[in-house]
Amino acid sequence: MPYRIVSALCTACGACEIECPSSAIGPAGAAFRIDPLLCTECAGRFETPQCASVCPVPKTCVPA
Repeated sequence: MPYRIVSALCTACGACEIECPSSAIGPAGAAFRIDPLLCTECAGRFETPQCASVCPVPKTCVPA
C-alpha cells in the first residue's frame, strides 16, 4: 500500500522529497504529495518508508 502525505500537516520542508528513493514525492500547492503509482514504501531498500522516517511532523506520511 503506498504512502500519502496529510497535506493539512505538511510544512513543505522538502525533507521527504530528498530522501525518497523512488522519486515519488513532489510539490503540490502549499504541501507535498506522494504519487501512489511510484511509491514502493521503500521495499527492498529500507526497513521503514523514508518519508515517514525523516518527516519532522509526526503522522504526516502515512499509509494510504
